[in-house]
Amino acid sequence: MSNRLTQIATRTGDSGTTGLGDNSRVSKNSLRVHAMGDVDELNSHIGVLLCEAMPDGVRKVLVEIQHQLFNLGGELSIPGFELLKGEAVLALDEALEAYNRDLPRLQEFILPAGTRAASLAHVCRTVARRAERAVVALGNEEALKETPRQYLNRLSDLMFVLARVLNRHRTDGTVGDDVYWKSERMAAKG
Repeated sequence: MSNRLTQIATRTGDSGTTGLGDNSRVSKNSLRVHAMGDVDELNSHIGVLLCEAMPDGVRKVLVEIQHQLFNLGGELSIPGFELLKGEAVLALDEALEAYNRDLPRLQEFILPAGTRAASLAHVCRTVARRAERAVVALGNEEALKETPRQYLNRLSDLMFVLARVLNRHRTDGTVGDDVYWKSERMAAKG
């Protein structure tokens, strides 16, 4: 990882291939490149989420996640290499426990809505699920460590919880809530 980008437009990808960290070239449509792209997209969405007002603790967690996603992208770009450690999954488990502890139990399904920050967290959740599916697909074809899959699985769960936290966070001091799904079928039963 000592080589740094000095030139962005190399034109080496004009043929539909891209270079990996081990200097091999693969199709830009390969499972590995799809997984790398989904992780990169997720990291970018988290960057947009970080533009919103939020509790400092949530911000700190999200910044650390961005660093870990960069590690994950690096690991995916170098077949057989490990950058994402099991401690990163444990950190997500701890954050899940801490932030979920104070949330009210869900009695209904919630919509991916509410505040702008919460809605962006839901977008991150769905992109994390897509990235997880891409990593699973790659793992079905090539040997991968378990940590990337586990990390993305926990991260999507954490983004759901953080969306709920962000729906309650208001800069005016009031407390918000989730946006609940109104099921006609469930209402008819009630």
